[in-house]
Amino acid sequence: MQKEITIKTNKKYEIVDITNEIEDIVKDVKEGNVTIYVPHATAAIIINENYDPNVRSDILNALSKLIPEGIWEHDKIDNNGAAHIKAAILGPSETVPIKNGKLLLGTWQSIALVELDGPRSRKIIVSVR
Repeated sequence: MQKEITIKTNKKYEIVDITNEIEDIVKDVKEGNVTIYVPHATAAIIINENYDPNVRSDILNALSKLIPEGIWEHDKIDNNGAAHIKAAILGPSETVPIKNGKLLLGTWQSIALVELDGPRSRKIIVSVR
């Protein structure tokens, strides 16, 4: 089964929890895996803590310190070289096991879209096997 969802982001840099949307898609799956994939070169999918919002801020702040803006060759084209590098490091997808309609995430884990060049409307492809 494959589904597509769309998430609208509101900021240039943003981490959006999409766990509920993924849970809704897999609720009838007895056992398998779900892959969450974002087909965009300046966005990523991660699994990390969502309970403390400071974790999301820390991730974005760390990325900004590691990969500064405005010094990349690609910036000469559309000024988002840092977003491409950050997305490449984080990666476009994550896979999570499913059992009895539940995502087998850890206690504090959630699935998130990382926006690195927003605001935009981002397509996410969800494949269940």
